[in-house]
Amino acid sequence: MSVTAPRRPLAVLVFAQVLGGAGLAAGITVGALLAEDMLGSTGLAGVPSALFTGGAALGAVGIGRLSQRLGRRAGLLLGYGTGALGSLGVVAAAALHSLLVLFPALLIYGAGTATNLMARYAGAELVPPERRGRAVSTVLFATTLGAVAGPNLVTVTGDAAVAWGVPRLAGPFLLAAAAFGAAAAVLAVPQGAVGRPERGAAAGNTETGDRSGPGVQPLRPRGLAAGTAIMILTQLAMIALMTMTPVHLRAHGHGTQAAGLVIALHVGAMFLPSPLTGALVDRIGPYRVAAASGGTLLAAGLLAALAPSHSVPALAVALVLLGVGWNFGLVSGTALVTDALPPDRRAATQGLVDVGIALAGATGGAASGPVLAAGGFPVLALACGVLALAVVPVAVLAARGAGDARRP
Repeated sequence: MSVTAPRRPLAVLVFAQVLGGAGLAAGITVGALLAEDMLGSTGLAGVPSALFTGGAALGAVGIGRLSQRLGRRAGLLLGYGTGALGSLGVVAAAALHSLLVLFPALLIYGAGTATNLMARYAGAELVPPERRGRAVSTVLFATTLGAVAGPNLVTVTGDAAVAWGVPRLAGPFLLAAAAFGAAAAVLAVPQGAVGRPERGAAAGNTETGDRSGPGVQPLRPRGLAAGTAIMILTQLAMIALMTMTPVHLRAHGHGTQAAGLVIALHVGAMFLPSPLTGALVDRIGPYRVAAASGGTLLAAGLLAALAPSHSVPALAVALVLLGVGWNFGLVSGTALVTDALPPDRRAATQGLVDVGIALAGATGGAASGPVLAAGGFPVLALACGVLALAVVPVAVLAARGAGDARRP
């Protein structure tokens, strides 16, 4: 196989990510607002985030195992299809004003968000180890177009929902259903069009052309633990602060359009820096980039805590920093985890790692509402920033143990 062979499957993966990004943004933008309306409580507004990130944990297990057995394409296809089904369930729940339908639908919707993030591992396996940072960044960057467009379509999709007799806040989930469904359709293209997988999961990655084979690379527990911890901490801090931002804005007289704009900027910052982040990971090492993640997230928390409640621009800057810090943590952590795993254990273990990340997001989402109700937005923002700073000692200690000359 020539060195250019992975280009076609990478192009398919990138196109699916563009579509999936729009579905990912729906729950971020209006999930908390929809729950606040249906539950009648700000303290419970973090429940949707907890549910769909909990669903992402369950989805990550299934996607990882299926990918290990049948290839990355099969796992991602199932995940996106499930996400589309869950999005339709959320729309139905809003139309019926039924919490009994909403809660399981949000769990199912979470599988789509898990798929969108797990695709980064497929990108990492298309290239040699020294280029994995940039490969991960390519897949994440592809998410930007859909993820940024999604929140800015809140008004349009809301109008469409009202025209169809559905509550306005369910509109973005109509977009999510279409986007996830389209991503699944792209991946359902016959395999001959994107290169045939190698036979057997033990041969390495069965869908992306990783030909390293079993036994070539030993398990590196220190790198696996460090990468997992970095991604869990950044996810926990980011989800908690991001989830309550639309609620905070609406509580101070700002409309859903302002919330959509802030979240769009935040989501753009989550993915747009990916090419630069990937290059930095490959050049200066993942540990230094991870340490930068902790510092950036602390700055985001401080700025959000100090931002005047009437100032949308100040809060937008804080959320941009939040997205950049998360990006640093995710790309560096993904590179560490992928490098630490032998090919014959990679997909299944990566799925378990993403379970931890999803559970961290669920914890952040569930805790954010009570913290906001009890202490206010500044307390929540400051707590998230301080928590994320723990990434720095994790990166320093792991780099020293690994003997990395590029340690922070």
